[in-house]
Amino acid sequence: MAEISYSELLKDAQARFADYLTPSVRLGVTGLSRAGKTVFITALVRNLVAGGRLPFFAPDAERRIVRAYLEPQPDDSVPRFDYEAHLADLLSSPPSWPESTKRISELRVTIEYRSAYALKRAIGLSKLHVDIVDYPGEWLIDLPLLEQDYRAFSTEALGFASAPSRAEFAKPFLGFLAGTDPAAVEDEQIAMTGAKLFTAYLRATRESGAQSTLAPGRFLLPGELEGSPLLTFFPMPLASDERLPRGSLAAMMARRFESYKSSVVKPFFNDHFARLDRQIVLIDVLTALHRGAEAVGDLEHAMTDILKAFRPGANSWLSMFLGRKIDRVLFAATKADHLPASSHDRLEALLKAIVDDAVTRAQTEGAGVHALALSALRATREATAKQGGEILPCLRGTPIKGERIGGVIFDGVKEAAIFPGDLPADPAAALNAARHAKSASLELVRFAPPKLVDTLSDGKPAAFPHIRLDRALDFLISDYLA
Repeated sequence: MAEISYSELLKDAQARFADYLTPSVRLGVTGLSRAGKTVFITALVRNLVAGGRLPFFAPDAERRIVRAYLEPQPDDSVPRFDYEAHLADLLSSPPSWPESTKRISELRVTIEYRSAYALKRAIGLSKLHVDIVDYPGEWLIDLPLLEQDYRAFSTEALGFASAPSRAEFAKPFLGFLAGTDPAAVEDEQIAMTGAKLFTAYLRATRESGAQSTLAPGRFLLPGELEGSPLLTFFPMPLASDERLPRGSLAAMMARRFESYKSSVVKPFFNDHFARLDRQIVLIDVLTALHRGAEAVGDLEHAMTDILKAFRPGANSWLSMFLGRKIDRVLFAATKADHLPASSHDRLEALLKAIVDDAVTRAQTEGAGVHALALSALRATREATAKQGGEILPCLRGTPIKGERIGGVIFDGVKEAAIFPGDLPADPAAALNAARHAKSASLELVRFAPPKLVDTLSDGKPAAFPHIRLDRALDFLISDYLA
């Protein structure tokens, strides 16, 4: 065995100590259904590592970023975000969108930079660890349950199930409830049947892409909990003053609901969520707008509940003793590349209108809350088309096989130029139109990923095209790189 010299040991100790002193920021990334969370993280890391075009990310625009690279994450008990596999999907021929992640994962990106302050620059290069914590949006939706009892949960859940956009999906479950007595003696078979029907309703609603509020989230992503009593409960209709008899079916459901909160929701909050410094929530606003009134209303409700769960506020020295708060929250409307550039600001204004009440509440607590429209990986290019003497702003890209507009069904191979329509300039008018119509007058299709190159002619990794990803980075971490 080769001997290790004293100088090598000293050098290693110095490196470890320097790493210990390196500041870190824990960035939570989550997204509501089909918002593109996995693609966002992959594209963000790729553009940092490749030195991408990020003109509105101040440290990069000022040429103070020296390099960024991946390092082992600090939490050994959390699965690693599989960046390389997701990148391979996007770089394959033909490219494909990576599969959504269904569990919490983490990835560390270290950024070396020159400080904006002369004294700090004189010491040498500075470093920042960015620990990206990726978790399902379904888990985020669960956090408001911590403030509910079983009766309140049941009232809200059954109210959602009775809504016109969900009633068809909930019909088997609601039919089961109609023949079930909450005061009946507790019965495991009834509990299993009800939970199965309730879960099927939640899953069908999610697959429709129309709704955001689908708690309890682990019913959709059970993992190792599948089949356990923790996931074997369902809401029941209860009068506000109705007592739950000991040993009754309703009492059994209430007990398991509380167990779900204490064994599933609270550990996620304490072990992961409460340790976050910054947070981005990705939202598919366009799909909600396209689906119409109920989807928009559901999204507004979800945003309000989500921000309550964040405990937003400014941090101070007292945070060491009272617990840290998430001091910056970014709401991002994804799929900006599904609209022409003229509508990007309108999409952003629309998102701000949706989260306005929640943002105002957070700002009074001292938190920085912002909303923007972005596309972490741009799948379309701007184009124009002439129709009846009018020049229309279009998008050119490859619609996914089976997508359709009117009588046209796309084959997934050929590019097409599509005019998706325009969002109203007034966000209030756009929301009002959505609230009074079954769907918005937009022609939306899903696009395949663009054809990307892995490396440039000089051998360096190629950056990925995006819309406003740099603005998101600037809001989330630029102050750490001063």
